[in-house]
Amino acid sequence: MKKVIDSAAPIGSGNVSAFTIPTDQPESDGTAEWDSTTVLIVELTAAGLTGLGYSYCNLAAAYIAKELIQKQVIGASAFDIPSIHSALDRQVRNWGRPGLVSNAISAIDTCLWDLKARLLGQPLLKMLGQARDAIDAYGSGGFTSYTEKELLNQLTGWASEGFSCVKMKIGRDPQADVARVTAVQKALKDRAQLYVDANGAYDRQEALHKSQQFGDLGVTWFEEPVTSDDRIGLHFLVERAPAVMKIAAGEYIYVLDDARLMIDAHAVDVLQTDVTRCGGVTNFLKIGSLCEISHYPYSAHTAPSIHATLCCSVVPAMNVEYFHDHARIEHMIFDGAVTPVHGKLKPDLSRPGLGLELKRSDAQKHQVFSAAV
Repeated sequence: MKKVIDSAAPIGSGNVSAFTIPTDQPESDGTAEWDSTTVLIVELTAAGLTGLGYSYCNLAAAYIAKELIQKQVIGASAFDIPSIHSALDRQVRNWGRPGLVSNAISAIDTCLWDLKARLLGQPLLKMLGQARDAIDAYGSGGFTSYTEKELLNQLTGWASEGFSCVKMKIGRDPQADVARVTAVQKALKDRAQLYVDANGAYDRQEALHKSQQFGDLGVTWFEEPVTSDDRIGLHFLVERAPAVMKIAAGEYIYVLDDARLMIDAHAVDVLQTDVTRCGGVTNFLKIGSLCEISHYPYSAHTAPSIHATLCCSVVPAMNVEYFHDHARIEHMIFDGAVTPVHGKLKPDLSRPGLGLELKRSDAQKHQVFSAAV
C-alpha cells in the first residue's frame, strides 16, 4: 500500500455516476412498493489515487452531488474532511438539507474518507481505529410481496448460513401479519431470532396490539412500528411493548439533530443510522459517539459493504443489516463487496480504504447518469 508524501493532496477531479438496477422480483414493505434501486457513486481523485463513496437514493441526488463537488470539493485538500463537510452543509442551507441533499453529501463524504485512507495506504478501519474485527449481521428481506413459501425459504436459508437474526417486513396486510410471523417462527425452529419491520405502517394502538402478539411469538425486535416522524408514538411503544422486544428506528436520520431528538425523546431501544443518508462517515461516527454517551446500542441500516468497516470501529455498534437488495447490488457492481461468514461481516484489511472497486463493465448496462467534475 502506497503512502502519499504530499500533505496537501488537493482534489483535482471527480466523477459522479448513477445506476438503476432492477430487483430480482417486485418488492414491497408495509408502506412502499418498488422494482428497482438506484445507487449514486462518487469518485474523487488526489495525488493519483481515487476514492469511492456511494448512496442509495433517487437519481436527482446525482445532480446535487455534481454541483456540490464543483462548488466545494475540487481544489480542497483530501485530508481536510471536517472543513469540506462543513462547507457542504453551508452550501445547502437553502436547498432543503434532509432527503436527497443528505444522500448526495453522504456519498461525497464517504468518498472523502475512502480517499484519505487510500492516500495514507491503510484500510479505513485501521485509520479509524478498530474496536472489533467482525460485526454481527442480520439477514433482511422477507418482503410483503413474497409468497409464504418465498418468505420461509429466504429466512430459513439465512438461518442455515449462520445468521443469528433474520428480519421480515410486515404491515402491508395487518390481518395477515400474525399468521406470517407464526409461520416463520415455526420454520426457523429457534435457529435464529426473528425481527419484524413495519416501516411505519401502523398507528400507535395497532402497533401496541401487534407488539404484544409478536412478543408472545418470541419476536425480539420491532422496527418502525409507527412512522419515525412520530417520536411520541415510538416512545409510547418503548414504554409499553413486551420487555423481550427492542423498539428500533432511525434509518431516516438525515442530520445530526434528528439523532439527538430521537434520543432526547427516549423514542427507541436501539438507534439505527444509515451512512448513505445521515451525512456519510463523518456523521455516522458522531452519532455513534452520541449513542455511546447516551448508553444506546447502535445498528447500521443496509449498505453492508460500508457499514461493516464503520461498525467494527464504533464501540456501541451491535449489528449491520445485510439487506437483500443492497447485498445483491454491491456484489454485482463492486469488487471487494463484503460477504458474511457464519453471520458476521469482517472487513478485508488487505485492501486500502473501504476495499471497494467499481466493476465498470458489469455496472455499465445499468448506468443512468455520468458526469466528470
